[in-house]
Amino acid sequence: MAFVVVIPARFASTRLPGKPLLDIGGKPMLQHVYQRAMASRASAVYIATDDPRIEEAARQFTDNVCMTSSSHESGTDRIQEVVTQLGLAEQDIVVNVQGDEPLIPPLAIDQVAESLETFSNAGISSMYELIHSAAEFRNPNAVKVVTDAEGFALYFSRSPIPWYSPEALAALFDAEHPQLISSARPKRHIGIYGYRVKTLNQFVEWSQAPLEVSERLEQLRAMYNGVRIHLTQAPEKMPPGVDTLEDLAAVRELFAGA
Repeated sequence: MAFVVVIPARFASTRLPGKPLLDIGGKPMLQHVYQRAMASRASAVYIATDDPRIEEAARQFTDNVCMTSSSHESGTDRIQEVVTQLGLAEQDIVVNVQGDEPLIPPLAIDQVAESLETFSNAGISSMYELIHSAAEFRNPNAVKVVTDAEGFALYFSRSPIPWYSPEALAALFDAEHPQLISSARPKRHIGIYGYRVKTLNQFVEWSQAPLEVSERLEQLRAMYNGVRIHLTQAPEKMPPGVDTLEDLAAVRELFAGA
């Protein structure tokens, strides 16, 4: 299985400016992400940025740094520019690993790439975890996904999907008296993506879709235009990324105790 990883890294962040360069255990966070990606089966790992400060820091540990336009609206656009720079073929597979995931399991990266290798009719791949609490199920920041028998996405939403009767919902999250099998549990989407280059090239040409605007979920643009997204269950509990100072402190503590 051949694939490459691209790590989009921006300096600007509302809550944590310069986030990719924040120190964790004596290294910038971006370096930890890069090393995790290098531990996967990827043939190469590239960092994509529009900021010279990130470029300078990244070149201390890799030459695979691609400078991209500062006008990109999303990491997907940035990744598409990188695959164009690299001259990748339309059927090549690219995995997008976020630059604020210093604990991402390499096995998860491999699994996302393997979905596209296995399912030739998928243009994008991703992951989910089962939801185990009613609070998370109702939380609009936890994106839910429903899938078909083969694992292809039917829909993504910030709303609680699928619908359960009040009795079924109570039973679903009753740890002492479980009445529904685990496969009936709702699924929380995890934001790691694999792409075929052909799909990336198409994606950046499409306008935002109505459902994408409504839900504020970029992947709905692909589905609106007929792209099939294949999902698999995460191979292990996915560690959180770093979005806040509290997240940063928790990750630093983990590395200090390692």
